[in-house]
Amino acid sequence: MTSVPVGIPRRLLEFIIDGEAVRTPEGSTILDACRAAGKDIPTLCHSDTLTPRSTCRMCVVEVAGAGSLVPACSRRAEPGMEVGTATDRVRHSRKVLLELLASSADLSTTPRAAEWIEEYGARPDRFGPDAARSDEPPKVDNELYVRDHGKCILCRRCVDVCGNQGLHTFAISVSGRGFAARVAMEHDAPLTDSACVYCGNCIDVCPTGALSFRSEFEMRAAGTWDESTQTSTTTVCAHCGVGCGLTVHVQDNEIVKVTSPQDGPVTRSSLCIKGRFGYQHVQNRD
Repeated sequence: MTSVPVGIPRRLLEFIIDGEAVRTPEGSTILDACRAAGKDIPTLCHSDTLTPRSTCRMCVVEVAGAGSLVPACSRRAEPGMEVGTATDRVRHSRKVLLELLASSADLSTTPRAAEWIEEYGARPDRFGPDAARSDEPPKVDNELYVRDHGKCILCRRCVDVCGNQGLHTFAISVSGRGFAARVAMEHDAPLTDSACVYCGNCIDVCPTGALSFRSEFEMRAAGTWDESTQTSTTTVCAHCGVGCGLTVHVQDNEIVKVTSPQDGPVTRSSLCIKGRFGYQHVQNRD
């Protein structure tokens, strides 16, 4: 019988969340502890497979004794800490953040964005029609995926997964400053002339739909995209012997996109161009 190595158990520490005592493994973030306790903390820039950047600040919570609100995604839990996840100060911060984000970017394809805007009473329209928005049309320059800068919130998740936290391709980075900041190729070159290998891992981590599958983009434009009728099946990629896990999304008996489970033991949500986009042979009815 093969033995399975077990890591050293982590000591449990105790602290307070919204007046209730909770216990969490040492080294856990406040966000980890809140989720384990059933607290619904909104996040946008956070990903379970990437190192937290604390960029969007949607997950901020109030810690007793701290001078400012702290990001739950990166702040480690400490013994005796008292955390408030829905205080007036926290709710006001999230409300203003949602107003700023929704006034400067299109959040129509951001999961739960409309729910949060209603929950926190955010009014993005109060900044008026002159709020800074990208008027750049979506870039449809290849057959695999589409880039829509109007939906980008500069969370940098795509930059990280393309760089030293993922494929180490470094095909994209943030260019410009202030309102002119945007995710771009080196020297703003066309995607086809860049170092991009079309793995599509950036699509998987994008929280707003600024990066989307060409198939999804065209179906949304045609009004036929319907996630409520889609089914998803997790399987193993058959293109090679590595054994990458992938999730096949099907609508009307057609594969509409392929994603990768974040908890995949082989590649931790990464796929290559074949695994993510090479599914046409499955649908070949001839």
